[in-house]
Formats: sequence, C-alpha cells, structure tokens
Amino acid sequence: MTCARFIVTGKVQGVFFRASTRERALRLGLTGHAKNLANGNVEVVASGSREAVDELDAWLHHGPPAACVENVRREPLPEQSWRGFKTA
Repeated sequence: MTCARFIVTGKVQGVFFRASTRERALRLGLTGHAKNLANGNVEVVASGSREAVDELDAWLHHGPPAACVENVRREPLPEQSWRGFKTA
C-alpha cells in the first residue's frame, strides 16, 4: 500500500476540483480526502495501490476541465487507510 499527500496549486478552487478528485479516487479504489486550503490550493491525501496513487497523481496534473493546474507537489506519508474518500 502507498500513501501520499499532494498539494495542487493554480486555479483549483471553485472548479469542481475536489468533487472530481473524489470521483477519480473512488474509481481507482483509493481512500483519503481532498480539501481546500485557505491559500487557494487543494490538499489531496490518497492511500491504496502504488499504481492507483500514481494514476491519481498523473490526473491531478490537469484535473477537471475548468481547472488550470500550475503545480503538483507530492510527498510520501506513512501507510494509512481511511474509510472512503471525503471532501472538505
């Protein structure tokens, strides 16, 4: 199992980024969350197979159609598992 935290910057709030991330994560069988940060970024934490986390990572670089992603920073986290994938 792989667990990672992503910080996504750009035009990523108000464009259904969190909801779209949740849909994608659930399709990939991931658990975790996506939440807006006060500075305009979005934090995504995902846990699951390495392949699924890597696929989500690739998707986060473009996000939903209305988003304009400037950067995605990824950092590993200790193995964890959550119930489902939530947005906050």
